[in-house]
Amino acid sequence: MSGRTLRIHSCAIHYFDMVRRCRSIREAARRLNVASSAVNRQILKIEDEIGTSLFERLPGGLRLTLAGEALSRHVSLVLQDLERVRLEFDALRGLQSGHVEIATVEGATVDLLPAVLKRMRDLYPQVTIGVTVQGSQAIPQALTSNRADLGLAFALPRAAEIRQLSVGHFRLGALVSPGHPLADRGSVNFATCAEHGLILAKSELSIHHLLMPLHKRLGLVDKPPLQSNSMELARQMVRHGLGVAFQTRIGVEADLAHGALVHIPLSDQGGIYSDLGLYARSGRDLPGAVEALAHLLDEEIGIRQRAECTGRQPVLNVDQLRKL
Repeated sequence: MSGRTLRIHSCAIHYFDMVRRCRSIREAARRLNVASSAVNRQILKIEDEIGTSLFERLPGGLRLTLAGEALSRHVSLVLQDLERVRLEFDALRGLQSGHVEIATVEGATVDLLPAVLKRMRDLYPQVTIGVTVQGSQAIPQALTSNRADLGLAFALPRAAEIRQLSVGHFRLGALVSPGHPLADRGSVNFATCAEHGLILAKSELSIHHLLMPLHKRLGLVDKPPLQSNSMELARQMVRHGLGVAFQTRIGVEADLAHGALVHIPLSDQGGIYSDLGLYARSGRDLPGAVEALAHLLDEEIGIRQRAECTGRQPVLNVDQLRKL
């Protein structure tokens, strides 16, 4: 994403990392702007060197093998260190003052975005930043109309007008209070949640569209008793015992860490995932300040996704990030 990308390490590492994140050689090649055959060749080269497969080829995409997971941990550390070096070089050169406008979903403002903004301020104190909170469905328009430089949104469909700079896959789950009858379950289906009262998102939020097929399948044609376009209000209603709300772990990090809420993954369809993506308008060359913030957001999204995959859900602050 940077005009001054460091390529100190073999391109095979960068190719492997992109395939790991996209779970697709074709999609990785598209984002890297190289031929699929070039990406596949690098993956095969690594597999030949270590003597085993890195990915399982499944109908739904690629999945890391045990060897792939081991290499992924190493590659993540290497690329994080490389990115830190690049940012230090930027800081030493002195990034020119600039301004960044970001349109974001509410969930990212609770913990993820503040952590990134703190790092941005430490590295580039002359850059000013404006933040507007919107539903995912409104963010593409903010980008195409130039009201925002970057957009953080869940589950956006692919569109020619915007390009995806980064993405993290996060599992959708039911939110309940610790004393709720469902709180001790490892997973739960939507129908069981409906027996305890539903708190659903309004149509401007992406979760509404992810859950609507389940809602219709149950024959619940009437509106649920409680709907909101505010995830914070939904969480407050859960705390007051008014029903079951739904979202990813993004935005409830502190509540989960303190035991104020419980997140139970939905089991429908083998698990429902909502992708948190970082977006910009297609065809636009991003200014240096926007690139810098995009890099930090990309790194943070990756940290959160890896934490979810390993079962760890830390509330990350700047000092913890520097130790990773």
